[in-house]
Amino acid sequence: MAFFKEFKEFALKGNVMDMAVGVIIGGAFGKIVSSLVNDILMPPIGALLGNTDFSQLRLDISKVRDITSEAVHSVGDAVHAGGKVLTDPAAAEPIYWNYGAFIQQCVDFTILALCVFLMVKLMNRLIKKKEQAPAPAAPTLSTQEKLLTEIRDLLKAQEEKK
Repeated sequence: MAFFKEFKEFALKGNVMDMAVGVIIGGAFGKIVSSLVNDILMPPIGALLGNTDFSQLRLDISKVRDITSEAVHSVGDAVHAGGKVLTDPAAAEPIYWNYGAFIQQCVDFTILALCVFLMVKLMNRLIKKKEQAPAPAAPTLSTQEKLLTEIRDLLKAQEEKK
């Protein structure tokens, strides 16, 4: 029972709830920024680069594997004097270096970081304005109220003397 009570106290603390709200809002904000990048910004950039999908930029590096495989088999043939080839490089799956996906993630991160920076900057500006706002002026007293205040203060002073 003590375990559940302790867990309840932990889970219902203000900063834990604030953190949970932040995580939920952050997830939704991340989806919005991803949509902004993927659906709004990247199509024109892709069109300028001649590709419709920026994340599909890739380089076929299968030739490196094929050259390496041929070199290994040539050495094996020389050492074993006619050893047989176990794999056919032409039948292997192609290997791609997906640099476009990496660039896409970098663009996503940069835009997300910029949006978070602008939000924090806006919040700091609002907090600064709130701190710099003049305090409300004390209400002005009418002549009657001033006189009554003076009488009250005089009566207090007389009581203290006694």
